[in-house]
Formats: sequence, C-alpha cells, structure tokens
Amino acid sequence: MAARETILTPQGLEDLKAKIELLRTERRREVAQRIKEAREFGDISENSEYDDAKNEQAMLEKQISDLEEKLRGARVIDEKQVDTDVVGVGVTVHVKDQKTDKSSKYRIVGSAEANPSAAKLSNESPVGKALMGHRRGETITVPVPRGPARKLKITKIERA
Repeated sequence: MAARETILTPQGLEDLKAKIELLRTERRREVAQRIKEAREFGDISENSEYDDAKNEQAMLEKQISDLEEKLRGARVIDEKQVDTDVVGVGVTVHVKDQKTDKSSKYRIVGSAEANPSAAKLSNESPVGKALMGHRRGETITVPVPRGPARKLKITKIERA
C-alpha cells in the first residue's frame, strides 16, 4: 500500500521529526524501564504491571510506526512559493463571519499539523475545505452540524 501523502509546512516537518525522536529515545527508555521493574515482581504470567507495560510498549511502537509512515509520505510546501491569490495550504486567511461580524484568522495546514485551538486548520476540515481555492472578497458557506450554515467572507490572504 502506498503511503498517503501528508502535506507539511517546514515547521511541521521539524515538529514531526522531533516527536519521532522523542518517542524513539526517551519514551522507549521509560517503557523499557517499566518492563524491567515489572519483571522484578516475579512470575510474569500473572503480573498485571508487566502486561500493562508490554501493552504500552506495543502502542508506542505503533505510534512510532504511524509517524514514520507519515514522514515517508510527507510533501513539504515551500512557504515562499505559496500563492496568496487563493486560499491553499501554507496561507493565513482572514475571514469575517457575516452573521456575528466577528473577524478571525486561520492558518491552513495539512491534517498532520492541525490544531484548532492554535487557529491552525486542516485543509481537510470542514472550514478549511470550504475555504480552499477561494479568493479575497468571496463569501463561502460552511455547513455546521447543528443550526444554520456559517457564511464567512474572506478579507485577506497572506503568507503564513
């Protein structure tokens, strides 16, 4: 199976590499230490601490594997080459909610970097997907799970 393409900013690439390195080194050592301590409790066939530590080790290895797969399928966008005529990955887009008159700005990133609480929206999220490909001055409609759809007017597009 081919690796799914993961769109990353240069910062996102560095963050991903740092996370993998942390899991490979510190977290593996911590889990190995837990397994060693659990073994010292005696018979491992009835040792819940040992079972928990082995399960944690398996989950850690799966997480490392998933992140390495993401890294293999990574396409890093060149933020200097980002087109600011339309909304795309790597731009910061300023929008104004047409109902509340509230202005917001979002950085459009790949799904691996998404962090809504830090105003980093995935290009695959409902709002990010709705904004993609639109220009300054356009009003887009974003479906909302409950209630009427939100109408957002794009007021500015800039490099992140």
